[in-house]
Amino acid sequence: MLEIIKEPWPWYIAGPLIGLTVPALLILGNKSFGISSSLRHICAACIPANVNFFKYDWKKESWNLFFVLGIFFGGIITANFLINPGDIVVNPNLKAELATYGITDYSNLVPIQLMNFEALLSLKGFIMIVVGGFLVGFGTRYAGGCTSGHSIMGLSNLQWPSLVATICFMIGGFFMANVILPIILSL
Repeated sequence: MLEIIKEPWPWYIAGPLIGLTVPALLILGNKSFGISSSLRHICAACIPANVNFFKYDWKKESWNLFFVLGIFFGGIITANFLINPGDIVVNPNLKAELATYGITDYSNLVPIQLMNFEALLSLKGFIMIVVGGFLVGFGTRYAGGCTSGHSIMGLSNLQWPSLVATICFMIGGFFMANVILPIILSL
């Protein structure tokens, strides 16, 4: 059983499990699935400032905070007890392309050459980690939600803004991966 948990699950198992969270949340409590709103709930609970954005009944959304806490502790348990000791399997064509940028270590989920404290002090690392993180946060707020909120919950509820947001996520992802990322990696 432990070996099954350690391996990546195929799409036909993981996809339906993710998809079933939508009706489960709706049936069990008329709740909406999404992660990005959790930061707002945490700030509303912890920051006693007089900011209108944080003035709402965040306690009604406390279930979301437990969900995020479960993701956090699940990540810790997985990283410490369920990690697969082998190298990450990467397509040989992608390995060859990434080797031209100096990325050759696949012992972690994210290549060491990209995500570490030394890389943070380089221009490439600063752009990837700090600027990328800012753009994800800004984009999430600008789009009115994250990919899980729009692409999983919003599309299943047939919401037009979620369709537009998901299309923009996909176009932005393709553009980033094929145009901008090679420029950043070559710095």
